[in-house]
Amino acid sequence: MKKTFYILVAALITVASFTSCSDWLDEVPKTDVPAKELFETENGFMSSLAGLYITMTDETTYGKNLSFGLVEQLAQLYDKLPEGTTNPADVYIYDRETSGAFNTKGVLANLWLGQYHVIANANNLLRWLDLNGDVVITNENTRKMIRGEALAIRAYLHFDLLRGWGPMNYAGNTKAQSMKCIPYRTVADKSKQPLLPAKEVVEKIIKDLEDAKNLLSYEKETSLDGNQNRDRRFRFNYHAINATLARVYNYAGDKENARKCALDVIDNCGLSLMNGNDGDPILFDEVLCGLSMHELKENLSEYFSDGDKIELKYYVTLSTASTLFETKGTESEDMRAKSTAFIKDNEHWLSKKYIENDNQVIPLIRLPEMYYIACESLEGEEAAVYVNSVRNKRGLSISNNKKCESREAIITALNEEYRKEFYAEGQYFWFLKTHGLVGNLKHKESVTLTEESFIFPLPDAEKEYGWVETSNNAENENNNGSESEGSTEEATPEV
Repeated sequence: MKKTFYILVAALITVASFTSCSDWLDEVPKTDVPAKELFETENGFMSSLAGLYITMTDETTYGKNLSFGLVEQLAQLYDKLPEGTTNPADVYIYDRETSGAFNTKGVLANLWLGQYHVIANANNLLRWLDLNGDVVITNENTRKMIRGEALAIRAYLHFDLLRGWGPMNYAGNTKAQSMKCIPYRTVADKSKQPLLPAKEVVEKIIKDLEDAKNLLSYEKETSLDGNQNRDRRFRFNYHAINATLARVYNYAGDKENARKCALDVIDNCGLSLMNGNDGDPILFDEVLCGLSMHELKENLSEYFSDGDKIELKYYVTLSTASTLFETKGTESEDMRAKSTAFIKDNEHWLSKKYIENDNQVIPLIRLPEMYYIACESLEGEEAAVYVNSVRNKRGLSISNNKKCESREAIITALNEEYRKEFYAEGQYFWFLKTHGLVGNLKHKESVTLTEESFIFPLPDAEKEYGWVETSNNAENENNNGSESEGSTEEATPEV
């Protein structure tokens, strides 16, 4: 899908687009501005940083497949099926190419490549920042901001790679933590890197995020509320990094640190839960960090648009929607299932999140998740307070509050909440995987999820490459983005 804005910012991206497994990093950027010249000015560094965010809006990553696209299809959140199949379970065909239909294998290969492409750009920016950032950028906080955001982006993308290619139920299965899954790249070169155990990947993600958080600590007291700091919500600001840490700690089963980070965000970010979504179904005032997509409505009209027949878009049928959102009985007042959230006809529902989206934002992390993480880290009445805080703001009465009397009850309540709250945002599938929730989905009983449904296989190009047990580049093992200029002789072969 063409994004016209890319034409305007070609010179902002430090590494050119890719076409094969060897092209995710080019030593000489194919832009109008050579790298050496680009990084001779502060504006060049800022342009490179902006380029990272822009590249993240590509449909291979958060512009589709890691937001409303593939991961939502894997969670069976649409009834719309692509041409070439009548079986929703076909989306879990990971091991072979399929003509038409979902072609999940090809989508996953591009997702892998797209994520590492952005990571390569982030590492290249960090490299040049080390080389001459102190000379070019005179303001210390500006240097900290660039480094902190680049580290946060690197960590955030590696975490989503881990969630896809890593083990199921990481926190509840110590054996899973030793599963080798992805490389963690911290240098801008083509050197072969090993597949690391999931536990080591988690540790590196947390290290990058904690470093980023410390670098941006100067804005710890900065509220994200209001127009003055509105633009910071389109970047990895201090509170967004803290929220991402809460997400990662929760994934890792570190409830104490997860709760600490989540409550810090709730208490200090300056944003509050909203009690209405009329005109703003994406709930922008709860977005801690999101991506700005130029001409979002136009770019996403193929999937969500008003005017065309709903059955040609990413719809759900009335019967599926009623189960997804529990629209009967005491749950019927939930604003997330009302006409303010969906276009409805007699048979179909179509989300308004990308139709009525004047801020042109694709959310990466929103405030309600912090309440859910706090809930998951506690027990009993203390846990119930946080999940019910969200539910009450969404229009559900106090008389319908969740009890959270057991660990099972907490996970059941959160299962329902993630499904409703983050519909078309790409978080529900990860919730299921994180908690090992296999079997039949309540809203799609014909589909049975197994452990194999949740673990993506390596792309063929990576398997052919031949991963090794230890790195041939010792610098990558310990470096946090501060390597000196140079390149390796070993490069990824063409496929």
